[in-house]
Amino acid sequence: MKKYIIILWLMVLVLTAGCAKTETAGGQKTIRIAEQYGIAYAPVQIMKAQGLLEKNCPGIVISWEQMNNTAAIREAMVADRLDAGFMAIPPFLIGWDNGMDWKIATGLSSVPTGLVTKTSVNSLAELGEKDRIAVPQPGSVQHILLAMACDRDFGNPQKLDNQLVTLSHPDGMNALLSGGDVTAHFTATPYLEKELATPGFHQILSGNEAFGGEFSFIVGVTTKKLHDQNPEVYAAFNQSVGEAITFINDHPQEAAGILSEAYDLPEAEVLAYLTAADTEYSQTVKGIQTFSDFMLKTGYLKKSLENPGTIIWEQTDYED
Repeated sequence: MKKYIIILWLMVLVLTAGCAKTETAGGQKTIRIAEQYGIAYAPVQIMKAQGLLEKNCPGIVISWEQMNNTAAIREAMVADRLDAGFMAIPPFLIGWDNGMDWKIATGLSSVPTGLVTKTSVNSLAELGEKDRIAVPQPGSVQHILLAMACDRDFGNPQKLDNQLVTLSHPDGMNALLSGGDVTAHFTATPYLEKELATPGFHQILSGNEAFGGEFSFIVGVTTKKLHDQNPEVYAAFNQSVGEAITFINDHPQEAAGILSEAYDLPEAEVLAYLTAADTEYSQTVKGIQTFSDFMLKTGYLKKSLENPGTIIWEQTDYED
């Protein structure tokens, strides 16, 4: 009898294995993915609109969770409410530094980033103590890029830390353009372009200038649990991201039409963003070691990253 029970149990395991992450009370199989708004996340919108994950993993049901920032994604992953999400490298490193059991699964995008302020200010040195600089959150890629520039220009990466204001990109743009307390905004496409098109404002620092080269603005992150327990789902997730990136790169006009509806923006405007010189959609991850070394040296991280491969799944390409 025990032998038959064991066989039955093994059959149940085989039947319930495969592409699914979890099962709801009704038996539906799901994977939970965090999404954010913006041109940097365009492949995620294409993946969603074209049903690529459903195609690559038949029978799966995806739960898309709209998140406002990386802090919310981190908290949801710690609480086992999410399996995958998209974010910048610095906040990922902060989570890793604090013991989160997650890794980078894929690169996603690089987009124009920059610090915009009034045309009467021409450099970081001209920002006074009363100036307030909007960033999405402490530890965001914008914050770390600003710290890199301050380290280079003044030998003090924390020089402007006490002048930061935490605001979402839309709120940061509105606060800057309204002429209130916020006098500078470190942002990215499409808010960067909208601010630069407004008379009286200009860019005094680009993300690439602060970093000293190119870097991945957004990467895809998954929990170790998803990778280890559901390799089919993990592979389908990566494959779907890759197919979405290829679609954008090969068919930018068609992609712009899809994204125009998703973002409620004119198709021509979206196409201009997708094909901008500093915009790149790629699964290659760029800049991990440079970010890690800087953040360790300046106290934003506590532990050293000896090898980028320790926080990247084996299928992922990276370069520094």
